[in-house]
Amino acid sequence: MATRDKNIWILIVFILSGLVVGGLLGRLASSVPWLWWLSYEQEFGLNNPLVLDLSILKLTFGLVFNINVASIIGMILAIFIYKKI
Repeated sequence: MATRDKNIWILIVFILSGLVVGGLLGRLASSVPWLWWLSYEQEFGLNNPLVLDLSILKLTFGLVFNINVASIIGMILAIFIYKKI
């Protein structure tokens, strides 16, 4: 099946699933001595939320990404599986 025929939403679901499962496996791997490298992670984003106070409405914006090596591997595997289906 050609890539054009596939739905982009299915790819997004596959990628998000790969990130979540990989992140979970990375957290579990942190307790195994020879798999410590899978739990190496980097956090980036807005650590302190941005607050917009309009007197009658108060909006708070915040976004933090926490990505580890296992989640990147999970994302790559998800894309590979998507291409094979």
